[in-house]
Amino acid sequence: MKEFQQWMKYRNKCGSFNPMMRTEWAAALICSTLANVNRSKDTPSFSIHDFAPHINPVPVSLEDAMQQWS
Repeated sequence: MKEFQQWMKYRNKCGSFNPMMRTEWAAALICSTLANVNRSKDTPSFSIHDFAPHINPVPVSLEDAMQQWS
């Protein structure tokens, strides 16, 4: 049981072992960087989550949302 807990701790820290998810993340990082370099000043910035449909975005806390929207 202790070994399983250690693997879960490692997976939570380093992410999934699925190589396709890591490839999707890497491709999304490249795409978001290129999109942000070539966007106009009026266009909001892109994130990795805009280009990776299988990676869930980190939820925004209420305090952060209120600070961003005010």
